[in-house]
Amino acid sequence: MTHITLITGGQRSGKSSYAERVALSLSARPVYMATARVWDDEFRRRVERHQASRGPQWTNIEEEKALSRHDVAGRVVVVDCVTLWCTNFFFDLDSDVKAALAAAREEFDRLTAQDATFLFVTNEIGLGGVSENKIQRRFTDLQGWMNQYIAERADEVVLMVSGIPVKVK
Repeated sequence: MTHITLITGGQRSGKSSYAERVALSLSARPVYMATARVWDDEFRRRVERHQASRGPQWTNIEEEKALSRHDVAGRVVVVDCVTLWCTNFFFDLDSDVKAALAAAREEFDRLTAQDATFLFVTNEIGLGGVSENKIQRRFTDLQGWMNQYIAERADEVVLMVSGIPVKVK
């Protein structure tokens, strides 16, 4: 049976560490599905450090958008993160919020049709003020709507505050 947990919060709030701890408490061989697009050498080194720090018990999958093409049935899967995943749709679809949201929702539905335990990590980027930048405002809308879409379907929602998990749902 599919189980979905959404873990949200600000930058450096402990979201990923919490997701990893939960995943390891549920499985000796969890999957880490990283959605980051490697933009430059510095970011590539950062990705490599993250992979090495997780250790050999993790199955690491680097996937920018097509998460559902990976068979994760029966596994515990950390998807980190929804924000970068949405960024990939947003920029590949010329900053078209409607098209990016539709594509991300469709892919989310395909992925979570698999019988697995999913822990989605995302950012709450709309907690601050309204950006002066039009593209940032549009992306914030996309991110907020995608977070709501996942939260509505999630069995659990956890807000991370300064490293402390606060159960929302």
